[in-house]
Amino acid sequence: MKRKIIDLRRDTITLPTEEMKQFAFQAPLGDSVYGEDPMQNELESLAASLLGKEASIFLPSGTMGNLVALLTHTTRGDEVILEENAHIRTSETGGIGAIAGLMVRTLRGEDGAPDPDDIRRAIRPQDIHYPRTRLICLENTHYRYGGIVPPLEKLRAIKRLAEEAGLRVHLDGARLFNAAVYLGVPARDIAACADTVMISLSKGLGAPVGSLLAGPKDFIEEAKRYRKMLGGGMRQTGWLCACGIVALSPENIARLEEDHRNARLLAERLAEIEGLSVDLSRVQTNFVLLHLHRKDLAAHRFVELLQERGVLATPVSASLVRFVTSREVTREDILEAVEVVKEVLR
Repeated sequence: MKRKIIDLRRDTITLPTEEMKQFAFQAPLGDSVYGEDPMQNELESLAASLLGKEASIFLPSGTMGNLVALLTHTTRGDEVILEENAHIRTSETGGIGAIAGLMVRTLRGEDGAPDPDDIRRAIRPQDIHYPRTRLICLENTHYRYGGIVPPLEKLRAIKRLAEEAGLRVHLDGARLFNAAVYLGVPARDIAACADTVMISLSKGLGAPVGSLLAGPKDFIEEAKRYRKMLGGGMRQTGWLCACGIVALSPENIARLEEDHRNARLLAERLAEIEGLSVDLSRVQTNFVLLHLHRKDLAAHRFVELLQERGVLATPVSASLVRFVTSREVTREDILEAVEVVKEVLR
């Protein structure tokens, strides 16, 4: 019999629950650009409360949310400090330069955030020859480093440094609730390390569409102009926002722990296989980075062989493969995927 497809490429495959669907199609609708969609208003209020911010706005995507934040915080020609492998820099199509017109100062931070002392040294002195340092961008969880969670005390130190220097901090929190579940703290404790924060609803939380940008009320009012400029001023958003309300329910957020357990199970089983290795200390949320140590098998070919047998993964480099767990992948699927890996290596 044909094997079930086990999709471990990303958590964006997470489908809306039946509860989301039922709640969505019963939702009242209104023109959200005029502030008249009751579900969008409720979702924005809920997100702001969960994140400990004064206000928030609903946007179609996390990429747009980050770009709107950049545009609102800065003016063209300013410089932004961020970790060199930050999603804003590597995976958002260069919008930081092409649209926001910003300079980028990158720093290494393999635990997910640059060292505060490195940030301090990177802040430009006041000189007409230099761009103005205006913003520090952080990311939690950190996508490129395998869904790791930067230390909370480090993020707090960066926020204190920014306040001393008169800078603002924006947090790309696409998977912020994964970080909160891992740390066992409310999301607002992490969001407090930044002036503004973006969260995604359409990854492990399972909403079909949408992200939110939260921050001070006056910032959010200005951000609405850039959302409109970029085409994010949608109309009857109530069905989407109703899904978002369910996505942000305590039980749905707590369910992310299941994805983390499945990722840990996958990592531990893969680490037992000869010719492979996994740094278990960096399997903190729902990502697993698998290192291949066979010279006769490159990551892209390994992934092709997995796909032929019904397991989907992502090649990251010549010897690195990424797996991401989600609600669509059960514990039994994880165990089956491990057997497929063994079969391919044989």
